Amino acid sequence: MQLIGMLDSPYVRRTAISLRLLGIAFEHRPLSVFRNFDEVHAINPLVKVPTLVCDDGFVLVDSTLIIDHAEALANRRLMPDAADARRHALRLIGVALAACEKAVQVFYERKRTPERQDPDWTSRIGGQLRDACALLEEELRGATPDAWLSGASLSQADITIAVAWGFAQLVASDLVPAGEYPTLHAFAARAEQTPEFLALPLR
Repeated sequence: MQLIGMLDSPYVRRTAISLRLLGIAFEHRPLSVFRNFDEVHAINPLVKVPTLVCDDGFVLVDSTLIIDHAEALANRRLMPDAADARRHALRLIGVALAACEKAVQVFYERKRTPERQDPDWTSRIGGQLRDACALLEEELRGATPDAWLSGASLSQADITIAVAWGFAQLVASDLVPAGEYPTLHAFAARAEQTPEFLALPLR
């Protein structure tokens, strides 16, 4: 089984950490959709990462769908079982994925030359990123200190929040400075010290 994509993509990284946490063996191929376009295209014509190439050659895309498949293989979920707890985890994951999306948009907008950047669009996505991080900060303030969100083990909510924050700090720390989100920053820093995160560093 092969996981295609660079770990500086939050979607690739959340997938890789989830696979490792589930005990799913895989080969990580850190191919860039920019520098290795033709090679990625040969594997997946969509040139979208993460791409999972299963042992039989079957190809899956999208981090959430790949993680769902991995959970089925492992016969274990990274989500709480109770309905209310699962609903809360889904909310947190949704907010964290929104933070990823907005941070990615900020990153690509900043790659454009200054005269081609749209100030209104930049302001809007920057505000959405800040709002997403503020929601996560608020949610985490109510969490049990020194525990994970669904108990003693990392859950998908923990993984996605920490990965989202790490990526936001990589590409847009000026918009979401760590000092303004101390609980979120401390939470992500603790996750980054777990074996699963240390094995798959952001850079």
